[in-house]
Amino acid sequence: MIAAMMTAANLGARVTGWGFVVFAVGSVAWSLVGLSSGQTNLLLTNGFLTIVNLVGIWRWLGRQARYDKGGERAQRDSRDTDAETKIALGTIVGARVVDRDGTAIGHVADAMLGCENHAIAYLVIGCGGVGGVGETLHAVAPDRLSFGETLRFEGRREDLCALPALAPDDWPGQKPEAA
Repeated sequence: MIAAMMTAANLGARVTGWGFVVFAVGSVAWSLVGLSSGQTNLLLTNGFLTIVNLVGIWRWLGRQARYDKGGERAQRDSRDTDAETKIALGTIVGARVVDRDGTAIGHVADAMLGCENHAIAYLVIGCGGVGGVGETLHAVAPDRLSFGETLRFEGRREDLCALPALAPDDWPGQKPEAA
């Protein structure tokens, strides 16, 4: 159950990867039970799950963790140059959004990119609710946000909530109007 919560929570590569480690320990233990008790089906099923869990460990603690580290390093190094500061696109989804006073008001559910201009068209920001239940989604033009360690919305929570609500399965095909 702990491993399932760790992987389902989607709290980043490290937490997900360690969830697969916990899953792997369980599948190895059940494989040993199957082997010692002569339960071939239990052994085969958990042997297969062990392979799946090892792939999950490699994917999340190996490959994805290195990618995350590369993005973090580029973001940090870009602050130390005269060039424009960068932010890793993979860190935007799930990022906390704060208002102009620094109070948390939501999180980024997704971002839409323009195929021709290669720029962020809008971010979908979720606010309210618990665990996605009762959450309201809003399309926010990127010029209404400051990107950095956190994403800062130019207004207050009330301003964000006053934007048109999006249906979870029906988002606009065009960039929303700026302020």
